[in-house]
Amino acid sequence: MDKILPYLITAVVCILIFLPLGIVLGVRRRKRIAEATIGSAELQAKKILDEAIKNAESKKKEALIEAREDILKSKNEFDQEIKERRNELTRQERRVTSKEEALDKKTEALEKKDETLNRKIKENEEKAAEIDRLKAEELVTLQRISGMSREQARDKLIEEMVEEVKHEQAIRMQLLEEQFKDEADTKAKNIIALAIQRCAAEHVAEVTVSVVTLPSEEMKGRIIGREGRNIRTIETLTGVDLIVDDTPEAITISSFDPIKREIARIALEKLIADGRIHPTRIEEMVEKATKEVEHAIKKAGEQATFEVGIHGFNPEIIKLLGRLKYRTSYGQNVLNHSIEVALLSGIIADELGIESTIAKRAGLLHDIGKALTSEIEGSHVQLGVDVAKRYKESRDVIHAIEAHHGDVEPTTLIAMIVQAADAISAARPGARRENLENYIKRLTKLEEISMEFNGVEKAFAIQAGREIRIMVKPEVVTDDQMTLVARDIVKRIESELEYPGQIKVNIIRESRAVDYAK
Repeated sequence: MDKILPYLITAVVCILIFLPLGIVLGVRRRKRIAEATIGSAELQAKKILDEAIKNAESKKKEALIEAREDILKSKNEFDQEIKERRNELTRQERRVTSKEEALDKKTEALEKKDETLNRKIKENEEKAAEIDRLKAEELVTLQRISGMSREQARDKLIEEMVEEVKHEQAIRMQLLEEQFKDEADTKAKNIIALAIQRCAAEHVAEVTVSVVTLPSEEMKGRIIGREGRNIRTIETLTGVDLIVDDTPEAITISSFDPIKREIARIALEKLIADGRIHPTRIEEMVEKATKEVEHAIKKAGEQATFEVGIHGFNPEIIKLLGRLKYRTSYGQNVLNHSIEVALLSGIIADELGIESTIAKRAGLLHDIGKALTSEIEGSHVQLGVDVAKRYKESRDVIHAIEAHHGDVEPTTLIAMIVQAADAISAARPGARRENLENYIKRLTKLEEISMEFNGVEKAFAIQAGREIRIMVKPEVVTDDQMTLVARDIVKRIESELEYPGQIKVNIIRESRAVDYAK
């Protein structure tokens, strides 16, 4: 330790001696380095400043040059604009000058026209004064010639005007009346069409043929019997005529009374089925057939009242209704026709706001007299009226029966409704059978009438004669003339033909162009 101590002291002394010296030397060195750095920075700054001044002066010169160019450009543009405006002002000045010249010319022309107009006005005033003077003179002359004063002439004129107004009023009333008729006709057609649509009754013609089919030809001899006693017995008991001819395996029953003909038919069928044919057996079978027909008649009458929905009939009227089952009119079953008329009458009455019960009752009974025409002489209308009176039917029903064929003028709505429903039912296509010869004649006549008119090319009667379809030549008949041709044809048909219901005249006009690609 003692050996080291001198070294430590020496080291400490050296440190104390050389440390301040090093510090002083370091400070001076740093100062010199700092001064050198500052001097370099000042030189650099001075250099940058000089370059900046040079750049600023250069940009200043460029800016001045650009400014001068912009000023020069703006000046040129301004001069150009000034020039254009001067040109525009010059043009407008010329235009204004030309308009002023034109206006001056128009003013002069108007002044001339004004002078001419004033002259014409003066001339017209003079002429008007002259006309007034002449009118006064003519009025005096007319009064002298006519012998009427001014007041009398005025009264006469007013009277004529009143008559003219009355005439125009009558024309207007007639037009209104026709319009109301057209509207009423349209409404009636709608109601009738609705009634036809809602009534689904059968309308095909029914043909009642009393023919009895035999199992063999040998049965004809058995029906005739020994010396004709069997056939005489049948004819005596039933009141019909049996026709035994060459018709194979068939016998025809002839009688004007449909009930007797039906009894005979049923009795014959029972005899043929039984096989025992002699007078005693014939009497038994005729009696059974009579009871069956009477039962069927009663049942048919009750069924008819049930279908129509009307009750409270006298039992005798129900039997008479049932007898209509075996009665036909032009091939149409009268009972089915009566039911249909009753239904149609009820529907029409409902649409018109009338009590439908009476209308149905009148419609069902309108042909009740046809059940007695084979037994009592007289028209079915009068017989029906007598039956209705006998069984205490109402006055409306009796009047409807009496007027349904126009024998008397219908005075109630019920009678008119039944008349219309009867016509609808009878006029249905196929409802009634027509004589074939008359039917063909009517179709031929329809086509002949149509072909007689100028411009008609072809005519075809269709829909069982309910429609005539006519083809006209387009170069002869125009669209406007088609209506006139149709009306003329309708008038000819109405005046020359008799037909049920109505016939539709349908005129067709068409133009065709035909060519062929080859």
